[in-house]
This record gives sequence, C-alpha cells and structure tokens, in this order.
Amino acid sequence: MEYTEIMVRYGELSTKGKNKRVFISILASNVKSALNQYPKVKVHANRDRMHLLLNGEDSTGVMKALKPIFGIQNVSPSIKIPKTTDAIYQTAVAMMTEVYQEGQSFKVNTKRSDKMFELDTNELNREVGHQVIQAIPSIGVDMKNPDITLRVEIRPDGAFLSCETIKGAGGLPVGSSGRGMLMLSGGIDSPVAGYLGMKRGVKIEAVHFHSPPYTSVHALNKAKDLTVKLVPYVGSIQFIEVPFTEIQEEIKKQVDEGYLMTVTRRFMMRITDRIREKRKGLAIINGESLGQVASQTLHSMIAINEVTTTPIIRPVVAMDKSEIIEIAEKIDTFDLAIQPFEDCCTIFAPPKPKTKPRLDRTLDFENKMDVEGLIERAVAGIKISEIQSGQQYLAGDAEEFDDLL
Repeated sequence: MEYTEIMVRYGELSTKGKNKRVFISILASNVKSALNQYPKVKVHANRDRMHLLLNGEDSTGVMKALKPIFGIQNVSPSIKIPKTTDAIYQTAVAMMTEVYQEGQSFKVNTKRSDKMFELDTNELNREVGHQVIQAIPSIGVDMKNPDITLRVEIRPDGAFLSCETIKGAGGLPVGSSGRGMLMLSGGIDSPVAGYLGMKRGVKIEAVHFHSPPYTSVHALNKAKDLTVKLVPYVGSIQFIEVPFTEIQEEIKKQVDEGYLMTVTRRFMMRITDRIREKRKGLAIINGESLGQVASQTLHSMIAINEVTTTPIIRPVVAMDKSEIIEIAEKIDTFDLAIQPFEDCCTIFAPPKPKTKPRLDRTLDFENKMDVEGLIERAVAGIKISEIQSGQQYLAGDAEEFDDLL
C-alpha cells in the first residue's frame, strides 16, 4: 500500500489547555528536524493531531524517524482518496486484504468532520465493514478488542483510511521544559538520565570532564558515541568537553584520600553550574542512583550540592541497577557504556571513600586550593562540539566558547 500521509497523535499534549499550542509548535519543530532527510514531507500541526503529507517520500523511513521523538503518542500511516463511497470501499478492502492474517478480527472506526457526506458515521461503519466481510469471509468482528482497527476519516479535502497504529515515544517534546546540563560520564547511568530528562521535555547539553593523559582519547570518543545514541530523540546535542587534569592533580595533592571523590564532584558541580549559567540552562541533570556508590549517599549528595542552588535532577535516583540497565539496553547505550575506558570519576578513586563526608572538613581541604582560579582555567579550555545524527562532529575550541553562548 502506497501511503500518502502519516497521522500523528499527541497523547499527553492533549491535556495542556491554554499552553497546548506552544507544546505542539515545539513538537512540530522537532519533527521537521528529525525528517531533514525527507525534504518533501510537509508538516501540518493542528490542535488535535499532526498530519505529515508524504508527497512521495518513503512512509517506512519516515515512521522510523518519528519513533524516538518525544511528545508523540502514536502514528498511523494513511492514504488519501477521493471522497466517494466506491473509492472508500475499494481502498478499505485492498488495505485489509494486505494486512489480514488468518484468525484475526477487525472493526471500523469512522470520524466524519465533513457533515455533508452522504453517509453518517454509523452508516459508514456498517457499509465499510460489510464490504470487508464480503471480501474476506474468514475475518472476525470484535468491537472491543479487535486485532485490526480500520480507521476512516471524512474531511473536507478528502477521505483518509488507515489500519495500522504504531506506538510512539510518549512524554513531552524536547525543549518544552527548558534546557539542562547533563553531567555525562562514560558509564551506564548518565546516558539513561539524559534520555529520561529529554522524555520530560528537557533539551540537554552534555558536559563531559576529560583528564588527559590519565583519561585517553578513547574515553572521550566513548562519551561522544554515547551522545550520538541520544541524538535521535532531539536532532542535535551540544557536547561540552571540560579539561579537568589540573584540578584533579591539585585535588590529589591537597585532599585526604577519603575526601577525593567528594571534592572532585564538588568541582564538577561548580563548573557545570558555571556552564549552565552562561548557556542559560535551568537545571543540572546527572545519573546518580541513591546508595549505588560512596558519592551517591544522601550525606555525600548534601556535601556536593552545597556548592550550588541550581536544581539537580536525578531521573534514576530511585532505580535499581537492573532497571537502569534495562533502559540502557533499550536506547542502545549499554554496550558502549561497559567498554573499559577510564573516566574522571574512576582514575583517582580511593579504595575507602567517605560515605558520610563532613562539610567542614571538605571546606578545609578546598581552602588550601585556588578554587576560583582552577574553575576559570577549566572553563577557558572548554571545547564544544555539535553532534548531529548522521553527521561528523563540528568541533569548536576554547576561543569559540563565548561565540556559542
């Protein structure tokens, strides 16, 4: 069947009241970005649903591109035909014959916005159903739980038929909840946190701390590859690489072993917050899961959070590791995340880190260091890349940082 249109249903956006138009506009923009490989597709975002006119583009490829876009409840490929009963009957029979498998049931669901059409909704349901049964005598009828729902829409500009509904990603359109900085390591948890943040409408920018020569270029590329896996959900992601070697070496010199991780995480939080402020972000997102490691106890979180008043979003905080891994496998980041390349959080990890670090002791260690100077030099060395689906990295350098703010 050569489809002419794809119908997009909004799901959660349907409840947004007076703000609904804004959400739909953001979703339409995200859809257009995701379909840049299909330039002939025309997007019409109406209040109740979105219609994508294919204009000859491949419906299978377009639907695949739509699948990861948050804000879409489901999609239905449709075919536009002349608004006559003969055309509707013939197309309905052809469509059902193509998809029907022995033993399946069906029902007809008609929506008629053109009230001048010769048959009303109930009459059209009955007559289309009759034509299908005549053509496929073995097909069953089930009005409550059919295997196939044949949808017929009568609009002023034509009749539209569909019989397939494909589940979408759900959630809210990325960007509708503002911008957040994702603290992206090379592990399993932080990409999952980024995915879940995007599902609730947050446009993420990935902040990755890199400490050469202690961390290798392989570790850096691993973080970029993880970002690539998140790109289909939004279209492009800014990847912000932070040089962290000087800070980690200074921490190693000045801080007792048990507090290395606490002070390291406090520096990371400060720098991420500085970037957030310049990039006009609203929150910081990380992959902390309560009690998973020493820096993720409530006592550690309090000591680390003390450096900022910015909201810290922890989407996986209450998840078991198995639950996080399940999502990582779903979004195809797990195999990358378990590659054995050291990141900044592991290279100087002490054997017995403090699980209940004291804030006063933490501050004593930091008072021995030029905290502000270290942060300023790290920010000055930032590199920014725009990672897009199907494209090579567009790398920037430290001097370009201010131009991108």
